[in-house]
Order: sequence, then structure tokens, then C-alpha cells
Amino acid sequence: MTQTSQRPLRVLAAMSGGVDSAVAAARAAEAGHDVTGVHLALSANPQSFRTGARGCCTIEDSRDARRAADVIGIPFYVWDLAERFREDVVDDFVAEYEAGRTPNPCLRCNEKIKFAALLDKALALGFDAVCTGHYATVVLNEDGTREMHRASDMAKDQSYVLGVLDEKQLAHAMFPLGDTLTTKDEIRAEAERRGLAVAKKPDSHDICFIADGDTQGFLAGRLGGPAEGDILDESGSKVGTHEGVFGFTIGQRKGLRIGHPAPDGKPRYVLDISPVNNTVTVGPVEALDVTALTAIKPRWCGTAPSGPGTYTAQLRAHGGETEVTAELVDGTLTVTFAEPVRGVAPGQAVVLYDGTRVVGSATIATTVRKERAVASG
Repeated sequence: MTQTSQRPLRVLAAMSGGVDSAVAAARAAEAGHDVTGVHLALSANPQSFRTGARGCCTIEDSRDARRAADVIGIPFYVWDLAERFREDVVDDFVAEYEAGRTPNPCLRCNEKIKFAALLDKALALGFDAVCTGHYATVVLNEDGTREMHRASDMAKDQSYVLGVLDEKQLAHAMFPLGDTLTTKDEIRAEAERRGLAVAKKPDSHDICFIADGDTQGFLAGRLGGPAEGDILDESGSKVGTHEGVFGFTIGQRKGLRIGHPAPDGKPRYVLDISPVNNTVTVGPVEALDVTALTAIKPRWCGTAPSGPGTYTAQLRAHGGETEVTAELVDGTLTVTFAEPVRGVAPGQAVVLYDGTRVVGSATIATTVRKERAVASG
């Protein structure tokens, strides 16, 4: 059964200034809960974050959230979590790229900010739950345990970026939109019926703390600017130069600026990134085939699995599922794919599912490539 309560709860609604969180707060209030809205100030200088209704951390967003709370008729506050956000999300993002990995800042924000710093503060103030506009479902079992499942509408499901939540956090999480079998247009129509001015506001996208969307420029400004190095092919031959390994991700095709085509005339992709040697290795698309991976820092939405098991795995926020076998040994998760997959990079999250149930999430540490013959230069 879906998580419900026989009594009104004191609910802290995280309001980003967007339509989803506004409708979620409105539904929680309509259900009879005692709701208080809160907007998280995540930048010491909010104007440095994305503007034009594209982010989730701007002054404009704060004002939109306040206006929505006024219409719903709930108290509203702005909480300053800028320092915590910088340490746990922004600094982590920079450090991961510096190490040649590809982080997911939205997942880290959910883990460290919305369901750690925010939830801890909410519980300390006597709130029962934190409500957000995420599309996922919390299920309360007969034995009192809780599970997280995918949203009813797979097209809007956001359980991947919530896979870091443990059972204790799920006990205090509320996702009023998770059961919604409606389109985003219908959510906007509901917002308009409720008189919420954010009904037509564009969805946020990209990384909120990179104001101009230039991730490479952002990283260069924090990692000491351009650091020229070599781009190598699989045989180790130099085929080009780069201005910093942090400008690349595994599986990248565009922006390599290699002066001449591959011998077979086919496109080349980023295969490996080595900050130690300041090199980027490129090769054909089939060289990206991954058959297995190891992942660290696992977090389980309930009891940790014992022994090997068969699951499906999701590797990107908007990616599909793939069949895997997985086993936890001494704190490291080993995942083997039924069929090779591509574009898997250390630093990303692998989230395991049992049907629609989220089993848990872990950070990819290493990958195993499919064996293939490599021609020498």
C-alpha cells in the first residue's frame, strides 16, 4: 500500500520555486496536513546561479516559492544552507572531476541537503516529514517497514536520484506527485486551477550552480585554468591535445578537436581520462562496451541484500534499465551486466531495482570493458 497517515502530520514542504514542488505542497495541505513551506538558499550570492527560470536556486525562484506559499495559505521561510551546499555538493563536484570521475550533483544534493541537512533540521524542529515535488512513491508495508518505488508514470520517474535515501529517511519523506498518472501539462493545469503563478514556469535543467551553463569554464576557474595534455588513441599514439582532462566525460564524442580522422574513418569517443598523466584516450564506439563494474559507498532503501541477486540497473537519471546480477562483498558492490552497456563512467551512480522497488544506490568506482582486439599504431 502507498504510504498514508491516519493523522495530520507536521510537514515541511521544500519549495524550489517550480511548479512540481508548489503543487506537492498544495496537495499536502489539501490532504489536511499542517504544512510549512521552506525555500533553500543555496548560494551566498544567488545572482551567480542560473537565471531566467532555468535553475532552482535564484532570487527569482525564492520569490516564486513565497508567492506560491501565500496562495496555498501556508507559512513560508527561507533557510540558508549555502555553506553546506558548497561543501557537500559544489566542492564534491569539482573534486570528482579533478579525479577524472563524472559526478551527479542532483543526486548528491538529495542525499546531503534535502534529506540530510534539511530533514535533520526539520525533525529537530518537530516536523514529521519533508515533502518535495519528486516523482517517486513511498510504500508502507504491513510490518511497518518502508520501500521506495518508481513513480506511477515512468516518463516522470525520479527514483534514480533518490536511490541514496535509506529507510530512516524514507520514514520522513513525502512525495505527493508520485502516484500521479498525469502528464506534466496536467500538473501545470492543476497549478493554474489552484491559482499558482508558476503554472507556466519552465522546468529547471542543467546544473543550478553553473550560472552560464559552461561546465568546462566553471571547472577551469576552480582547478587552475587550462592544463594542456595529450589525446591518445588506444595504441598510445598522440592524436591531439586538450586544455584540461576535466573538460571530458567517458563516452563523449563532440568537442574532441582531433585534427585528423581515425584510420577507419569512424567517429572516436572518450574511453578513459587520466588526471595523473593528464591524458585522454579515445577510440571507436565499440570500445565503450562495459560488461561489469564495481561500486562503492552503497546506500540501501531498506535491508542490504545478502548474497548474489538478479536485478535491473539504471545508470543515468534519464536512462533505461538493464538486467544485472549484483553482489555486495566487504562493502563493495559488484555488478555484472547480462548484455554489454555503453557510456558508463566512474563517479556516476548505479541504482538497483527489484521490479519497481528501489533496492539501493552506489557510486561506480571501476568498470570492466568487453575484451576486443586492438590494432597497433
